Amino acid sequence: MSADAPRLLEAILFAAEAPIDAAGLAAYLPDGADVTALLVRLQADYAGRGVNLVQLGERWAFRTAEDLAPRLRRHIAVPRKLSRAAVEALAIIAYHQPITRAEIEEMRGVAVSRGTLDILLEAGWIRPRGRRASPGRPMLWATTADFLDHFGLDSLDALPGIDELRAAGLLDRAGAMPGQPALDLAATASDDEDDG
Repeated sequence: MSADAPRLLEAILFAAEAPIDAAGLAAYLPDGADVTALLVRLQADYAGRGVNLVQLGERWAFRTAEDLAPRLRRHIAVPRKLSRAAVEALAIIAYHQPITRAEIEEMRGVAVSRGTLDILLEAGWIRPRGRRASPGRPMLWATTADFLDHFGLDSLDALPGIDELRAAGLLDRAGAMPGQPALDLAATASDDEDDG
């Protein structure tokens, strides 16, 4: 392995405009480079510094150290806020993926407009994930690595649980958002999906 491989990996990650996966990194490194070992080494080198190398799902990126992030926050105007419908749809997709539009509508108790899913798709937070093996073969929706990155999650396992949501005042005792019917956040999607 080239002695420059660790420096090259560091430069690639620094210059990348978005988190990048191991296969994407390997394309820039010398043949035979052990990308996983290099990432672990680089992550250890940056531990305890102002920036850290973090894994976001299957991708890697440099991020401000977690303990310093609050001191660097700036308040910037968000050009467009998500509607309540979009936030609810995103939460349902995150907790129940892969899921169809009809299943989202059933959980919300109201129809989901095409524009709602379009906004989430345009933001890069959801993506089509095949079709359900049922009549009509409805499209399945799932969150993306950009969703994890935007919300600072390592994986979907880092999503807050029901107890955390209740403690934050986002759910009542029955597991519902105030003024809404209860959602079963603990339910999982059925095993008969076609990820195709």
